[in-house]
Amino acid sequence: MLFGVFAVHSPESCPLNNDLSKKMFVQIQKKIEEKLDEFKVSKIIGFYMSVLEHEWIIILDAENSHDIEKLCIDVGISSVSTVKIVPMNTYADAIKKMQS
Repeated sequence: MLFGVFAVHSPESCPLNNDLSKKMFVQIQKKIEEKLDEFKVSKIIGFYMSVLEHEWIIILDAENSHDIEKLCIDVGISSVSTVKIVPMNTYADAIKKMQS
C-alpha cells in the first residue's frame, strides 16, 4: 500500500535554522533506508520538501501505517515534526476503482 508521510515542523526547529535538526535531517533518508525491512517498508517512492511550508512529504510503499509510525519515531522524524500518515492511491488505481 502507498502511504504519504506529511511531517510539519516549526520555523524554530527547521533544519535551516536549527543545528540539532540539521544534524538529524542530513542523515534522515539514510536512516530510513537502513530500517526499511525492520518496519516492513518495501520502498521509498519519493521524498520531497516544501521549505517555506516547513513540511516534508515522504511517499512509502509499506504494509501498514502502524509500522510507519514506529519508523518515524525510531529514525527521529517525530522528535522535530508533527507527523500525519495518510493512505494513498495512484491516479490510475483510483480511476480503475471508479470504472469497476
